[in-house]
Amino acid sequence: MTESKYLPLSLPAGSSRAERAKYLRLCRLLAESPAPGSTHAQWLERAGLGDTYAQPALAAAAHTAIDLVDQGWVVQVNRLGPLFSPPAVHGDRDSEKSRLRAQEHLRRDEQLQRPSVRRFVQGMEKPREFGDSLVSIFDLMRDGRDLVDALDRDSTGRSAIRPYVQVVDDSVCSLTGFRLHDIWRYFRHTWSNAYATVPGRSMPILVRDAATPYHSVIGLAAISSPVVQIAERDNWMGWETDKFLQSIRNEPTDELAIWVNRRIASQIDAIYFEDLLRGGVLQPTDILKPTRELVARLKVDAERYRRRHHRSTTIREVRNIQRDAWVARAETDLFRSKRSAALAEALDIHMALGSYLRPHPSAEGLVAALGDRRAHAQLRRLIRRARGERVGTVIADLTVCGAVAPYNGLTAGKLVGALAVSPTVLAAYKEKYNRPSEIASAMAGRPIVREARLSLISTTSLYGTGSSQYNRLFWSADVVGGDEGTRMGFHELGRSRSFGTSHFTDETVEALLRLSSLRGSSVSVNSLFGEGVSPRLRKVRLGLAALGWPSNELLKHGRQRILYGVPLVRNVRDYSLGIDDNPEYLLNPSLPDGDQRIAEWWLDRWALRRAERAETRDAMVRHRLTRPVTHGARVHLPSEDGDWP
Repeated sequence: MTESKYLPLSLPAGSSRAERAKYLRLCRLLAESPAPGSTHAQWLERAGLGDTYAQPALAAAAHTAIDLVDQGWVVQVNRLGPLFSPPAVHGDRDSEKSRLRAQEHLRRDEQLQRPSVRRFVQGMEKPREFGDSLVSIFDLMRDGRDLVDALDRDSTGRSAIRPYVQVVDDSVCSLTGFRLHDIWRYFRHTWSNAYATVPGRSMPILVRDAATPYHSVIGLAAISSPVVQIAERDNWMGWETDKFLQSIRNEPTDELAIWVNRRIASQIDAIYFEDLLRGGVLQPTDILKPTRELVARLKVDAERYRRRHHRSTTIREVRNIQRDAWVARAETDLFRSKRSAALAEALDIHMALGSYLRPHPSAEGLVAALGDRRAHAQLRRLIRRARGERVGTVIADLTVCGAVAPYNGLTAGKLVGALAVSPTVLAAYKEKYNRPSEIASAMAGRPIVREARLSLISTTSLYGTGSSQYNRLFWSADVVGGDEGTRMGFHELGRSRSFGTSHFTDETVEALLRLSSLRGSSVSVNSLFGEGVSPRLRKVRLGLAALGWPSNELLKHGRQRILYGVPLVRNVRDYSLGIDDNPEYLLNPSLPDGDQRIAEWWLDRWALRRAERAETRDAMVRHRLTRPVTHGARVHLPSEDGDWP
């Protein structure tokens, strides 16, 4: 177990004596009887805090303190005030998983208690007419007894389970009439962590079973925009800045020099600057012969429009701009600021590197640039920019992946994982995102289509103590149309940093945001697309700063997870950075029967072996659709007595 570390978390200067007394009273209650499961409202009432809306600092501190204790933090109050200690990490695997599961269940159960969520779940379970039948979400669950019987009748499993991928879009299920998004959302609520939408690209996936009348749901997946910076992943790929620079030093080539030169030109070309010319910030000859004075002028312009954006009262007007009105979007304060800053950076890089790489880029010129301190620094910026532009287009995260009962007893999570990186999914991803990028097009003032062919899909285990779902999940590439001697699957890349906002409730986030706005934060979070990554993280940071509390310490949620990566191409680094124009796939991305081939591999490698175990069969038959339904794929809405609703 880790050594305890106590943080003093008191109300900020300027808080009244009465507010301090109320906050200390709450902290003493939290120290004496943590009472997991109590709502925020119950804690506030028990401590007699009164109308917290009129006491924003007290509200933000109280909600944050309750969340921390709910997540296992220990609080004590002494003469110095409240002291908080983060939860100890247990070395024992089962204890650690139990601790993390309890943390996740707090937010999940809070979500499931919301009236809107309860209505949604109950509405999906209520029978409705579709065609000539009455259907409900229960028709999309498979009775465990039926599955066991089907496996008994067919020792190969080919007719007992017939998995296929269904990419979720705005359409409805042809067999039940349910919206595909609603089906996906219902089963997602059975996860041990709370359901949440993710910003950026997101492609939910259902894995269904054609062997049942209504094509029961086997499991869920979702391919989403990746976390931008993960050191372990970036090092493994070889495109982390220092590692990539070292590879250039070790083996400089003309090809790399040409790529650097091309990157400089493309960075400038991808920026709309007609309004900068009209306003006199830029002269027509400046792009060919930039100066340091010009770069400084652009930085001033960027800061001016950044401040205008955060002071703006026309957020609704920005949101109402048509999506394909790229010039209008480019000329908003937000994108004017981003464009001026990006152009300043691109021209700065151009000035530092241009003399070494023009008119003919070469390995010798690249080596000379590495020996120049300023050129070396600008080369670092160029690499980071290249990675930043491509990370969200050629890399994706598998943010949801798992099976539902009774299929989970057959290790169907491994099936879902393999299907989530299948030719079907790669083709669907390419088709969905082969369209203009909103941010890139707004920066360029014209439609810009980013790359949509994936090179790597990464994911994390839910717990840091291991993952049975991704463990030993490898298959021969010839299963999906690749070479027989090549192995594909989930490689362990390292462990993620336990950092984020998943341990804070929405109540806490809103209280922190309100405090920061009332304290006159110079930065507002408008949740506009293109404003920056993770609005929720920025809101929490601003609020904690307003309290005077250490955000870096409090954002450590103590949930270190194992990182996995599935490389899809041989040239991962060079294609991901854009050095190579085309991916060298390990699989056949247009394989027509990929789902079937993966399903057969899974049946032979995993499912049929597990089905032979008596304990597996006994567990599966417990998932029944007879009334009252006690099926493991049913959403369990929390109630005071703990019974099924």
